[in-house]
Amino acid sequence: MSERLPDDVEARLRRLEDERDIARMMASYGPLVDGGDADGVAALWAPDGVYDIDELFLAGREQIGAMVRSAAHRGWIRQGCAHVVGPPHITVDGDEAVAVCHSLMVVHEEGRYVVRRATANHWRLRRTDSAPGWEVVTRTNRVLDGRPESPALLAGGVRGERAQG
Repeated sequence: MSERLPDDVEARLRRLEDERDIARMMASYGPLVDGGDADGVAALWAPDGVYDIDELFLAGREQIGAMVRSAAHRGWIRQGCAHVVGPPHITVDGDEAVAVCHSLMVVHEEGRYVVRRATANHWRLRRTDSAPGWEVVTRTNRVLDGRPESPALLAGGVRGERAQG
């Protein structure tokens, strides 16, 4: 079994492992943010990473962690909430990747669960030497409320395009 795999098989295996690692990292966002793990959430981003949410622009791990520590976010956790990240479409290009997915914020209100937000998510990622192997450079979220930029984020991401602005 000392035979070497052909280069194309190695490249395909690496791409599959990259896609798996990225999907797992993205899937960890919901449990971490709903568990109030501010440091864990912040560590998903590059030190200079950006989280661009419709009404909120967070630059750097400190601001991202502060969002999770905020009184507003702690209130969501106490009330009951779930940040659900849908299955991603991932395009790996060497040490960079683009992924898109939907996400829902589900909250517990008056004895029932209600979708508070449904968003288009566009992630730009880069490979890193530390676990989990990839970090978020930019995550752009836009509410799916009929505005044209939201579905454009999704469609562009499937094509591997970077989000604009």
